[in-house]
Amino acid sequence: MERLASKEIRESIEVDLQKEVSSLNSQGVEVCLAVILVGDDPASQIYVNGKAKSCERLGIKSVVQRMPADTSQADLMALVDQFNKDPKINGILCQVPLPKQCNEQEVIEAIHPDKDVDCFHPFNLGLLAAGIPRFMPCTPYGVLQILRRSQIETKGKKVVVVGRSNIVGRPLSILLSLKGWDATVTLCHSGTKNLEEECAAADILIAAIGSPEFIKAAHVKPGAVVIDVGVNRIEDANHPKGSRVVGDVDYQDVSSKASATTPVPGGVGPMTIGMLMYNVINAARFQAGLDGFEL
Repeated sequence: MERLASKEIRESIEVDLQKEVSSLNSQGVEVCLAVILVGDDPASQIYVNGKAKSCERLGIKSVVQRMPADTSQADLMALVDQFNKDPKINGILCQVPLPKQCNEQEVIEAIHPDKDVDCFHPFNLGLLAAGIPRFMPCTPYGVLQILRRSQIETKGKKVVVVGRSNIVGRPLSILLSLKGWDATVTLCHSGTKNLEEECAAADILIAAIGSPEFIKAAHVKPGAVVIDVGVNRIEDANHPKGSRVVGDVDYQDVSSKASATTPVPGGVGPMTIGMLMYNVINAARFQAGLDGFEL
């Protein structure tokens, strides 16, 4: 079974992104991402630091605004509005989860669509559904890059996506059906009847359900490609840290049937930040009156 790790793919993409940032700088365009972090959630701090380091590697300016955990919705919305109006900021990202007093959907809709580099805004999701995406949903596009750069054909293939979130499953199912990818896509979820049979018919099976090691060998067609988007922490008394990170796929179980699969950690996860950087660069291009570029 082939292990589809993303490290080399991500590094190759970053070379292209660095060149694009350099080209924009030579034209007088500085690329800038603003990140909002509310509270002191440890996982969120790790993610934000990772994004800041990625910006530094690529030559993108990073503005990180940290706000206390008791920040009001009004204060958070005021900061979003400030960033919306700042012409020097190309992209805005509000790290989730937010504290319970803050409304995540209101914040998503408050970010100007031109600066919505997460591609969460209903306007940008609408463009995606219409087949004319401007920004690419970060994790779904990371999955597509793994498939393309690993030379895994999607045209005419049966793809089953398990999970219907607006962050991964739903946009990924749309992207895979667009011209150029040309897959026949089935979107499954908790209400799907005969889920095991649906999955076992897939040439490419993508798990994005947030349920640790849910996908077993019985879900996998012999020779299928399995992409694991899940990231779950489970308790493990035998692990030095008392817990370990696993995906939505039982890696050991499916290894006897799959032809290739992504590991967790080290598979899809590292691609997400790279695709975010891609969106920030394109946001800068759009705001400078330039066309977007493709990877």
